[in-house]
Amino acid sequence: MSPLRISSRVLEEARRFFEDRGAEGVEGTALIAQNGAEIADRLVIPTQKAERARGCWVEVPLEGKLELAAALGPTERYISRIHSHPGDPFHSRTDDANPVLTFQGAFSIVVPFFGLGLRRGFDACGVYVRQGEAWVELPPGHDRDQWIVMA
Repeated sequence: MSPLRISSRVLEEARRFFEDRGAEGVEGTALIAQNGAEIADRLVIPTQKAERARGCWVEVPLEGKLELAAALGPTERYISRIHSHPGDPFHSRTDDANPVLTFQGAFSIVVPFFGLGLRRGFDACGVYVRQGEAWVELPPGHDRDQWIVMA
């Protein structure tokens, strides 16, 4: 597994998006694209539906899935999912059942408090890496800092 280097510009764009969604009381989701083996430098935000009725959730309908499929350039790939939760950062059963990215070494970043957690970089976020058929949490600290960094 290679370390994930995400540009600070992408994280700032994600923070603004999630905070805007949170101001409406809903979650948001996006994918982070990487060009070759360099820095992950593009946030792709698909069309999405979100609700706060019967719990808080976000879904990417067919239109959004087609946008995601068409958004990548010839040398790009999605390296991480990033999405917000209304409270603490964790991988819910729904997150586990709908992994979006399934390749070994893919990342999933969960931003707490409707995006406000990104104001502290990754420190307040839940960070998971795909290993086997499961998402494994990378707890905050030195070990996680070796695998995911702001560039």
